[in-house]
Amino acid sequence: MTGNAAFDLSAWSAGHLARVERALERWVNADPTGGAEGGSPAELIAAMRYAVLGGGKRLRPLLVLAAAQAASGERFDASNTPEIALRAACAVELIHAYSLVHDDLPCMDNDVLRRGKATVHVKFGEAGALLAGDALQAMAFELLTPDDESIPARQQAALCRLLARAAGSGGMAGGQAIDLSSVGVALTERQLRQMHRLKTGALLQASVMMGAACAEVSSQAEDALMAYGAAIGLAFQVVDDILDVTADSATLGKTAGKDAEHDKPTFVSLLGLARASEYAQQLLVEALAALGRSGLSETQALQALATRLVNRAC
Repeated sequence: MTGNAAFDLSAWSAGHLARVERALERWVNADPTGGAEGGSPAELIAAMRYAVLGGGKRLRPLLVLAAAQAASGERFDASNTPEIALRAACAVELIHAYSLVHDDLPCMDNDVLRRGKATVHVKFGEAGALLAGDALQAMAFELLTPDDESIPARQQAALCRLLARAAGSGGMAGGQAIDLSSVGVALTERQLRQMHRLKTGALLQASVMMGAACAEVSSQAEDALMAYGAAIGLAFQVVDDILDVTADSATLGKTAGKDAEHDKPTFVSLLGLARASEYAQQLLVEALAALGRSGLSETQALQALATRLVNRAC
């Protein structure tokens, strides 16, 4: 693992973020035939684009690209990012966007603010939001299975399997189900960790492993990246819980203090603010240690992303 002192995460991220935005802008778009002749209905596309474009940290796409870079041993910039990595990066962001649309619905978390603007169901109605989420989920897998031969069939299957597992009952959806059933319930620290490993951590870990699947890596490297992804996946939620009580809605882009208002178990409510902050730092140490035993050389971006993820609460 090479040092991180000279690595400029802002410069590295800027080009990749711009390319991801351009790709999302292109792919989340109306069918050129138009809704009247069998294409995608314009209102549905508008809701999908509203949910995806013009906001978000794009952490998951950056993790895909950083892991693909580590796995390949080559540092990518916006001009030489492999097509497979770009499609994987956008696919995981579409799954993330769909999950936010559905999480905000009145039958779930019932929120009206996301990424600094009205949630999708507020703007397009509950049915429109539900369908937009459904369509984004389907589009994610469409991106991973292009008609041409840009992604070999074996890698298509591997990427789809990773993403489906992370999004399903053994991942994000299962974690959300536990979350909804845990309102007002006193969870143990082990139970809280398990809930968030599924609800939040699974998709973040999958982002790392999808990046790794864009190239060939050793079993040693694969195990290390799995451990890295697990650590940052949990760290993300710990930091999110901290920010929910220390930041305001304008800073967060979503309603602050909502977890406490709804009596949801969090790392802050269970551990206290100081211990939760210490735990986040511990998870960062674990993530960086995992990269250290990966045997991979181009891990600077993964190191920097983990550090920024945790320290955003400081």
